[in-house]
Amino acid sequence: MSTDDDSLYTSPDDEERHRRLLDETEYDTELGLEMARDAQRVSAGELSEVEFYRRYHERIVEEFDIDDREIDLPDPDEAEGSGEGFLDDLGSVLADVDPETDESRRSVMQKGAAVAGGLAVGGWGTVQNAAGQDGGGGADAPGDDEEGTRWGMTINLNNCDGCLACMVACDQEHNLSRGAHWMYVFAYEDEGQADENFLPRTCQHCTDSPCTKVCPVGARHTRTEDGLVLTDYDICIGCRYCEVSCPYGVNYFQWGEPDVPESEIDEDTQYDDRGRWVGNRPPEGVMGKCTFCVDRQDGAMGEDLVGTTACEEACAMDAIHFGDLNDPESAPNRHLREYREAQPNDTSEFPDRKEHTVSTFELLAERGTEPNVTFVGNEPSPHAEQVEGPVTYEEMGLVDDRKEVLDDGATATQGGESA
Repeated sequence: MSTDDDSLYTSPDDEERHRRLLDETEYDTELGLEMARDAQRVSAGELSEVEFYRRYHERIVEEFDIDDREIDLPDPDEAEGSGEGFLDDLGSVLADVDPETDESRRSVMQKGAAVAGGLAVGGWGTVQNAAGQDGGGGADAPGDDEEGTRWGMTINLNNCDGCLACMVACDQEHNLSRGAHWMYVFAYEDEGQADENFLPRTCQHCTDSPCTKVCPVGARHTRTEDGLVLTDYDICIGCRYCEVSCPYGVNYFQWGEPDVPESEIDEDTQYDDRGRWVGNRPPEGVMGKCTFCVDRQDGAMGEDLVGTTACEEACAMDAIHFGDLNDPESAPNRHLREYREAQPNDTSEFPDRKEHTVSTFELLAERGTEPNVTFVGNEPSPHAEQVEGPVTYEEMGLVDDRKEVLDDGATATQGGESA
């Protein structure tokens, strides 16, 4: 886990690792690597989404016969220097389409592709989102004005004991194949911190997600009504571009036939309210990741489970709290508020001292992804080192590496799983 760039999950050989996994696909490795780097630059505010779209449009169409990436286009009414009418033309196409109908982003971007391909970019520092604000945040993502639902988590590292129960619950609920974990718990040592430290890592469901920007077919997308970042399994082609663009390492490729056949899965836990296949485990050759238990949020498992996740339920240490971040009384907001109140600071001698002693952070906040997971506790330093935890994977019936399963011939005979 040692790093050179202030990131817990990147290392000097990351590019080579990413190159190897993209080489395992039939698609353009160099294109995927370049797009991944630039998608993160977009989230960091170093590159506009308009320029990003223009830069790769022709190459994506040549490679995939379509360019259906999820991007935030400027508002034509607020733009300065609209690029020879590009924004007006494409904006008129977007305005006439209901995003919840069959004529959705795919048909919109196909209609606008010819216009976008000829875009001349000039004078664009940032992209305006739907709320007219600079920088990141999906045009459809809630939370800019604190209206609507925005699912997220507060994870209290001070309470986590590394028991791995959250991993087991997630694997079981979503019928994941052995070795493919949507929740992962790191045990690590870090100078100046306690002897035992744990970091549960799930998808951060970023408001400004690099993975949605690189998906050529629009399979990886942000759901309008609640900000969930999901994968449409029916559309995903397994190019793995989302995997190399994600700074958090939370994407998993389904090698071979899943351990649990589709015939044994309740259809209600697979399709969301829009009729898109985004829930439960992915089929062969498709990318999967944490969905924040989308079937629960849609009421498919009962109204009493809306606003909950399997990992939260399994946590006996009161570490994981899930809910609507836009609701002050939701579980994550309430936990953070109550925990702060329980950790007061003595301000009698120093009245300007903050009222509590609770530290919070977002993983890789400097990347500009605006993650919807807040951690309570000390942030791991770039020098954190992963160590064996108090509970082994074997003790919990888990496998740490999908490749071990594949090499044993359990489900397939090809490739390995990156985690």
